[in-house]
Amino acid sequence: MKTVGTTLFHRLLLPERSSSAQHPTVIMLHGRGADEEDLFGLAPMLDEQLMVISVRAPFPFDYGGGFTWYEIDQANTPEPKMFLSSYELLTQFVRDVLAHYPVDPNNLFLLGFSMGTMMAFSLALTEPGLFRGVIANSGYVPEKSGLNFKWNQLSGVHFFIAHGMFDPVIPIAFGKRTRDLFSASNASWTYKEYPMAHEISQESLSDASVWLKRIIDPGKGASSV
Repeated sequence: MKTVGTTLFHRLLLPERSSSAQHPTVIMLHGRGADEEDLFGLAPMLDEQLMVISVRAPFPFDYGGGFTWYEIDQANTPEPKMFLSSYELLTQFVRDVLAHYPVDPNNLFLLGFSMGTMMAFSLALTEPGLFRGVIANSGYVPEKSGLNFKWNQLSGVHFFIAHGMFDPVIPIAFGKRTRDLFSASNASWTYKEYPMAHEISQESLSDASVWLKRIIDPGKGASSV
């Protein structure tokens, strides 16, 4: 567990296979009530060239333990002060990671789940120049966050958006709304629905891994994702 110039704790895994001084890197953002260990176990199923950094949200979650990025109201709207605090901490965290870790700045990715996906969208849509791509699982774009999303400045940024058709926590309608938002942008995006609930299934993870490898090594990934 480490800190890099901020108060955000995280886990770091160096790539299994890399001959470069700088590495393609994915920053993992967990969901509500989890912690930095939650998504870290997915690392072996991703490209072995990757450096993996899994971040802990800054606020304790009072119901069942773990941590959260912010609280939400009944309309799934973020509590403004908590949301902005997490957004600012994450933005600084990303800049610190780029400054202090051997990251290939042309291959920095975000991987979010649920509330972590909302944070990933928030970062990438406001600071698109920092990221090569986003893997967005079971979340949505927080349109009522007050942030200025740069929908027409996403050229060269890639998004893989996965949502469960039977998600009882964030219903599929949120995924479809996200798809519609991206269809009006200039981003490169893939949207897929899976026969799953609020989760990352083996199928969705496999598709995301293939997609990620194709972005890192153009021409080597399967063309079906």
